[in-house]
Amino acid sequence: MFKIGQRDIGRGAPVFIVAEVSGNHNGDIKRALDIIDAAADAGADAVKLQTYTPDTMTIDSDLPYFKVHSKNSKWDGKTLYELYAWAQTPWEWHEKLFARAKRRGLICFSTPFDETAVDFLEKLSQPVYKVASFEVVDIPLLERIGKTKKPVIMSRGMATTSELSLALKTLKKAGAPSVAVLQCVSEYPAKPEDMHLSNIPDIEKRFKVVAGLSDHTLSNDTVVAAVALGACIIEKHLTLRRADGGPDASFSLEPHEFKELVASVREVERAIGKPSFERSKGEVANLAFRRSLFAVKDIAKGERFTSQNVRSIRPGHGLAPKELTRVLKKRAAKNIKRGEPLSLRLLRY
Repeated sequence: MFKIGQRDIGRGAPVFIVAEVSGNHNGDIKRALDIIDAAADAGADAVKLQTYTPDTMTIDSDLPYFKVHSKNSKWDGKTLYELYAWAQTPWEWHEKLFARAKRRGLICFSTPFDETAVDFLEKLSQPVYKVASFEVVDIPLLERIGKTKKPVIMSRGMATTSELSLALKTLKKAGAPSVAVLQCVSEYPAKPEDMHLSNIPDIEKRFKVVAGLSDHTLSNDTVVAAVALGACIIEKHLTLRRADGGPDASFSLEPHEFKELVASVREVERAIGKPSFERSKGEVANLAFRRSLFAVKDIAKGERFTSQNVRSIRPGHGLAPKELTRVLKKRAAKNIKRGEPLSLRLLRY
């Protein structure tokens, strides 16, 4: 079981649903606050921020190494520094965002991208840390996060099993009490056919951790399937309107879509339930429509029961079909009308 404060997360507990704010605030703190409100209204359990500056992420350089090279991106040819300057969540906003989340009943936490960000978040009493998929291999950062002795949620995107093993070992050795791992495909947006959701139960079994999904598709089907496969944590980006643009808008859900997602997850949870072979109330009522043994012809007292005068038919008011062999060895104890259910008192021994 994975714990955040008093909240249990894992098999048998409600799925922990995280709304990722990321850069969808578009540089406007009011928009960031509105996204937090939208997450609460949609039924999310938590909101997540990202804590970095362009200078903690990279250097201001236009050398080819530091440029985005993707013809499918509007950032093609732009520098990483420009991208992170646009997408960052100003550190001076964090206290207000944490406070709004708390007021709305949400857990608020963030992804630090360097050690100074961890130091900063510790001042805000962050209850849990997130490790981004790109930082799984940043061992010094993982050591610093582990030393906070807070639980950690880590996205697996791009990580091999050996890289993931080292990351988990590093976090736990440094002091992290527990680590949850989210299956993740680091594509934006991601295609459903690339998601490999079968990794979720494998991650749980292989690494003995609580597993979940960080989803960058625009389909709720992916999340529903993940929950059915055992995902205990779901992370999905939230924006007010995709049409407003933003660094993550293209793979973010709008508030009404996020609300539908939460409703779907809760319905799937109810459907999964716990192992039980007890009949539901509806099934008990329908027992009457099972097959049972009936007289299908008039049968005289003393007449032998045969496959011509007794059959297993619906409804279920007679002897169970498993008694047919026993019945065919007996004779009628009284006259029996066609359509009368058989009972033990009608059998002559």
